[in-house]
Amino acid sequence: MLVLPETIVDPPGERVEAEDTVRQAYQVYYRRLVTQVFGLVGDLAEAEDAVQEAFARVLASPRSFLKADDAERWLRVVALNVARTRYRRRWLFDKLVRAGRVDVPAAVPGLTADRVALLTALRRLAPPTREAVVLHYLADLPVGEVAATLGVPEGTVKARLSRGRTALARFLNDDEAAPLTEEARHA
Repeated sequence: MLVLPETIVDPPGERVEAEDTVRQAYQVYYRRLVTQVFGLVGDLAEAEDAVQEAFARVLASPRSFLKADDAERWLRVVALNVARTRYRRRWLFDKLVRAGRVDVPAAVPGLTADRVALLTALRRLAPPTREAVVLHYLADLPVGEVAATLGVPEGTVKARLSRGRTALARFLNDDEAAPLTEEARHA
């Protein structure tokens, strides 16, 4: 677990302390956060960008991060907010693609059929439901942590998880997808 400093010292010392703390946090949390955001947005490059933006924001203004009770949660919330903003932009881009105003490559290398099916099904969920499903099932966070991360009551998270499971089962069956492999479940 990341240990945060108890006190904040004068500005020059604070900058060094913040950079060391952010460096530690990056080593501990980066991969998990990228995996979680990847589950939400379905694009590894965008997930990496969102998490890197979260760390950049910490470096730009470290005080609230240094005072956070839970550093990983703080970073997750910032990364999710960045991902939400990027999702809105991606939605606009997808709209342009559907309208035929932008061409995209037909295939993406390195993705299995199971992973594509899962990510496609996840993208069909409403964003609040998708966030709860990804954080609980892909990030293995307990319901209470998902609720704290999203800033909603636990009952809301449980309802979203229930709706999400039902919808994913329907989406994956509608697509006549083969049973998901273990790798796709942890994409």
